Amino acid sequence: MRSLLITIHDQRLQLFDSEKPLATYTISSAKNGIGSEEGSLKTPLGRFVVSEKHGHDAPLHTIFKGRKPVGKWDPCDCCHDDLVTTRILWLDGIDEDNANTKSRYIYIHGTNHEDKIGTPQSCGCIRMSNQDILELFENVTENTPVTIKL
Repeated sequence: MRSLLITIHDQRLQLFDSEKPLATYTISSAKNGIGSEEGSLKTPLGRFVVSEKHGHDAPLHTIFKGRKPVGKWDPCDCCHDDLVTTRILWLDGIDEDNANTKSRYIYIHGTNHEDKIGTPQSCGCIRMSNQDILELFENVTENTPVTIKL
């Protein structure tokens, strides 16, 4: 069974098959730190599942709004917006403390701020490079368990 472990202190996401590590990726968690409060723009901790996957077969750098493709980001363009790009893994919290995760729209997704990967810079989501989220997306299914810890 596949699972994901995200560690905030080292900005890493690990993909496991049973207990065997398959891949490690550098991520970017929330600039505002950790927490589950509505409107906090923080990354929640605890146990989750991948509740939905969005972006199947979309081209690399596709921009999503409301989980629908709306265009394509050009890495040569300077864009300060926080774009959701390439693929989306929508998380749902299964602990009492993070039960609002899905309604907070906390995703694992690609970003137009790849230069900030490795530092806490997101608005609550887990950002990954577009190439990394493309690879991860193909290696997990809906209901894949996810743990986010310090």
